[in-house]
Amino acid sequence: MAPVEELWLVRHGESAGNVAATRAEIEGREAISLEWRDADVPLSDTGVEQAGALGMRLRTIDPAPQIAWVSPYVRAQQTFTLAVADGPAIGAVFADDRLRDRELGILDLLTRKGVAARHPEEAERRAHLGKYYHRPPGGESWADVALRLRSFLRDAADSPATVGLIVAHDAVVMLLIAILTRMDEAELLAFAATNTVLNASVTRLHRDGDEWMLAEFSNVDHLERAGADVTVHPGSPDVAPE
Repeated sequence: MAPVEELWLVRHGESAGNVAATRAEIEGREAISLEWRDADVPLSDTGVEQAGALGMRLRTIDPAPQIAWVSPYVRAQQTFTLAVADGPAIGAVFADDRLRDRELGILDLLTRKGVAARHPEEAERRAHLGKYYHRPPGGESWADVALRLRSFLRDAADSPATVGLIVAHDAVVMLLIAILTRMDEAELLAFAATNTVLNASVTRLHRDGDEWMLAEFSNVDHLERAGADVTVHPGSPDVAPE
């Protein structure tokens, strides 16, 4: 994806959806109570604080990103806006639908308990197909998300920037890592099983010749220095625990 030499991948700060989903799982409910559609879910108060702390880290990037691509979802847009309020100055900023979160179709707003109770057939399909290829009706598999991200990366390769910033979602960050470092399905699932993309975390990849190297993963030192909460919300619960 020359000429880009370095990519900084950021997950949005904690969202109201993260909080509601975690609460529903803890309380053993079948459904997640949320008033917004997924695209409109805002940051929580903690997420706003995290986004401000993220700005401290972004200001240390040298050279600063010349271009940024941001998911159009509200939680990602808010994170970006708050993080760059006091710099760095980024010359070109684009919202790109291909960076949106994974769509869950009929499993949207259901907890693991809810999926098991209301769509047991999907739990069976998931067990047979595996996490990477299971596509909920009306939704996307990880493979589907990877396809749109490959399209995004082909277009991003035309950018004249050498350093780029992407603000998106946990699945997007995980799959971008997999695509760029050429993980196969087994390698990706093994990595995802033991690593979580934390809210407002920073992941950095750099290009070494024709190879992309993972230099930093899910770093939240900036949150700890600022006294902001580090939140562990692994995203959508999917159909069954790993």
